[in-house]
Amino acid sequence: MERYYQPEIECASRDQIRQWQSERLVKQVRNVWDNVPMYRKRMEETGVSPEDIQSVDDLYKLPFITKDDLRDEYPYGLLARPLNECVRIQSTSGTTGRRVVAFYTQHDIDLWEDCCARAITAAGGTKDDICHVSYGYGLFTGGPGLNGGSHKVGCLTLPMSSGNTDRQIQFMTDLGSTILCCTPSYAAYLAESIHEKGLQDQIKLKSGIFGAEAWTEEMRRDVEEKLGIKAYDIYGLTEISGPGVAFECSAQDGMHINEDHFIAEVINPKTGEVLPDGEKGELVFTSITKEAFPLLRYRTRDICILSREKCACGRTHVKMTKPLGRSDDMLIIKGVNVFPSQIETVLMNKGYAANYQIIVDRVNNSDTIEVQVEMTPEMFSDSLSVVANKEKELVAALKAMLGIYAKVKLVNPKTIARSEGKAVRVIDKRNLYQNK
Repeated sequence: MERYYQPEIECASRDQIRQWQSERLVKQVRNVWDNVPMYRKRMEETGVSPEDIQSVDDLYKLPFITKDDLRDEYPYGLLARPLNECVRIQSTSGTTGRRVVAFYTQHDIDLWEDCCARAITAAGGTKDDICHVSYGYGLFTGGPGLNGGSHKVGCLTLPMSSGNTDRQIQFMTDLGSTILCCTPSYAAYLAESIHEKGLQDQIKLKSGIFGAEAWTEEMRRDVEEKLGIKAYDIYGLTEISGPGVAFECSAQDGMHINEDHFIAEVINPKTGEVLPDGEKGELVFTSITKEAFPLLRYRTRDICILSREKCACGRTHVKMTKPLGRSDDMLIIKGVNVFPSQIETVLMNKGYAANYQIIVDRVNNSDTIEVQVEMTPEMFSDSLSVVANKEKELVAALKAMLGIYAKVKLVNPKTIARSEGKAVRVIDKRNLYQNK
C-alpha cells in the first residue's frame, strides 16, 4: 500500500497544483522585484515587470539565472529577506572559485524538511523505522535535509554523516537500521564491506534513498541485490533547497517534483526555448515558496525529460527522469559527446562493479580516453592473456556505446580509491594544460 506524508498535496488535482503555482509565482516575482536588486535590473533589461506575470503561463517571460550569477552576487546579493530573519546557510560542495551560499529562514527549513519527509515516506518510511543518514553533514545539504525529514516522519534518526565505514556497519547491525540514506557510490562501498565481513545476514535494511551523484539502473540493481533493499532515487541541489526537490515513488520510473514548491521547465540548452513534456533538455527550476533565497528560472545544467503521465503510485506531481548527464559535465572527446553514465552502463552490464575511473588527456594534440576498471575478485587470478581478452571485450562494448575508441585498463581490486562522499569518476587532464 502506497504511503504519503501529505496526501492532500501529493495527490492534488492538476488544476489545484496549477492554481498554487500561479498564485505563488505572482507573489514571488513581486518579492524579488522589491527586495533583490539583481532581479529588478535583469527584468528591466528584458522589459519585464511584475504586472506582466499573471500566472504560470507567463513564466517564460522571466530571464534565466545561472550559477555564475550566484557566484557574482556572493555572499548576500540574492538575499530576499533581512539577514536577521535567516537562521542557516548551506553551501555547495567542491566548487572552484567563489562558493555558492544559500540562505534559509525557519519557514524555508520547515518546507524543505517536509519535502524530504515525503521522500522517506515514499520509500516506505514510518515512525517505526530507523533511518541511517550517511550523507555528509555541515555545509553539505544531504545530511541536514534527510535528518530533518526523518524527524518529521518520526523515525529514529541515526545522524552518522559520511566516513568511518566500520562504525557505520556496527551501528547498522547493532541498532537495526531499516532505511539507508547516502550517495549511491557509498551504498555500493557499504555493500562491498558488509559482504567482506560476512555480515549480510545481520543487516535489516529494507530501503535506501540515494542521490547527490549520477547513477545508473544497472548500479541500482546491483546495490538492491547486495543489500537486499529497494533503492529509491532522490534529487536536489543546494541552490534550490537541497535533497527532496524531487523523489522516487514505488513505481521507480522517475522522480516526482514537489510542484507546490518548485516549477520545473525543460529547455533547449543552446537556445533557451522551452520544450514540451517528453523532450530531452536542460532542467530549469523556479522556487515559489522559498523566502530567503528564491531563485527564478535557475538553470541546473542537468539534462532530463519531464512526464505528466499518470503514475501508479497515485501522486499527481510531474515526474523527471534520472538526470541523463549534465550540459556542463558532458565530456567532448574528439568531437563526440560522452557522458560517464554511458560508460557505467557498459561496465555494469558486463558484470563489473561500479569501481572505475575515466581519465581524459590530450596527446599530440589529440584527445584520449582511458577507463580504469577494477577486476572482480574472481578475475584476479586470471592469466594475463585472459585479462587482455577481457579488456578487448570492454573496448569493443564501449566503442559500440560511445562511437569512439576508449582504452581500457583492468586494475587489481581495491586499486581505485573509495569515496565516502561523492565519487570522483572523471579526471580531465586537458584542463591542466588550459590553465598553464
